[in-house]
Amino acid sequence: MRRVKNCHILEMLLSQKRPHLSFHTPGHKRAGADITELCYSDNLLSPHGVIARAEEDIAKIVGAHAAFLLTDGSTSGVHAMLLALREAGIIRIAYPKTAHKSVKDACWLFGLTGVEIAAPSLPYPRQPSMEAIREALANADALLLTSPDYYGNFPPLKEAAALCEEQGKPFVIDGAHGAHLHGTPLYAGNFAEMWVDGAHKSLPALTQGAAVFARDELWTKRLKAAVSRCRTTSPSYPVMASVEYAYKYPRNVKIERMAEALKREINAENNADWTKILVPFGTENARAERYLQKKGVWAEFNDGNFLMFYLSPCTKTGELRRLKALLKRLPRGPLTLSSNEEGARGKRTRLVPLKEAEGLVSARECGLFPPCVPLISEGERITKEHIARLSAAANTFGLEGGNILVFEEDA
Repeated sequence: MRRVKNCHILEMLLSQKRPHLSFHTPGHKRAGADITELCYSDNLLSPHGVIARAEEDIAKIVGAHAAFLLTDGSTSGVHAMLLALREAGIIRIAYPKTAHKSVKDACWLFGLTGVEIAAPSLPYPRQPSMEAIREALANADALLLTSPDYYGNFPPLKEAAALCEEQGKPFVIDGAHGAHLHGTPLYAGNFAEMWVDGAHKSLPALTQGAAVFARDELWTKRLKAAVSRCRTTSPSYPVMASVEYAYKYPRNVKIERMAEALKREINAENNADWTKILVPFGTENARAERYLQKKGVWAEFNDGNFLMFYLSPCTKTGELRRLKALLKRLPRGPLTLSSNEEGARGKRTRLVPLKEAEGLVSARECGLFPPCVPLISEGERITKEHIARLSAAANTFGLEGGNILVFEEDA
């Protein structure tokens, strides 16, 4: 681990060298960093020591009024933000149709009404236009956008923030893939009342390490109450320490520049996020993925058309050079595109084998995991291309043992 100064939680964990006989959780009973709330280790639910200092430092680094450490991933932060909105009396939330499932799950949990923002879906999920945002927000009390998305694209942040301010409606951001952007013009905290960062995704933090933020005192009070309801009462100290470490880790400008140059050299998709290199292999996608895996190179995801390679400040220059050499050897094919069409929703549902579902109407969201955004939404007709992409995927969501839930057609 690279030396980063003034990491309060990490330094606390490393300083405990005395003999430690554990009659407390966790059950593995091994002395070390994985501990519980002890007299010296502070308490995430009511921080006053090293955790409080870590949260204060992180808030200052990103320019927030308050930061709350999360060991449950960005999902708990999304839930906390929407619960804070609900507690503020807000019922209708406008969000992109392709928002992460945690957004829709939170609406279901807290009795919120989702107002979906239409957005292009070809050749992969795109950000909504300002016109679509304005239209949806007219029927909602608050706005949630994803920035950046899993494909490295950004919504019209400045314009959306101005619209929300003009209408007196809160603006929150799922910035799960944008923690590395703090200190830059595109960072979510420059625009939103509340936002969540998935530190483990693009910074050197352990999996599930995240943080959620509030811009001012009023939203801090609301978010603090909501966070206490949405996160675990048994947080991982190594994860918390890694989140603090991640925000204090320096930028790697050399890797950022190399990444942008590599995108141009290999004709990757044009996006605005250096951490996400999106390469269109089309019909050669699966073959390219298998070849790279045999060479010991693992992409973040294969969505059936694109391989996405996720970088961070810890990516090494030699690793990027090797990736470049391998990618240049691989052929590319045409993209497989499928427009989504609304179908009739019946009163009853049934499970059918995916391979027999062409032309039927899906009764739930289904997609590839990752990126965990719907390939098919509830009420959309299932196409041959959908079936091919879901069948070829290593991991999916919304399916049950190779079956898909569909609406029965009314007689």
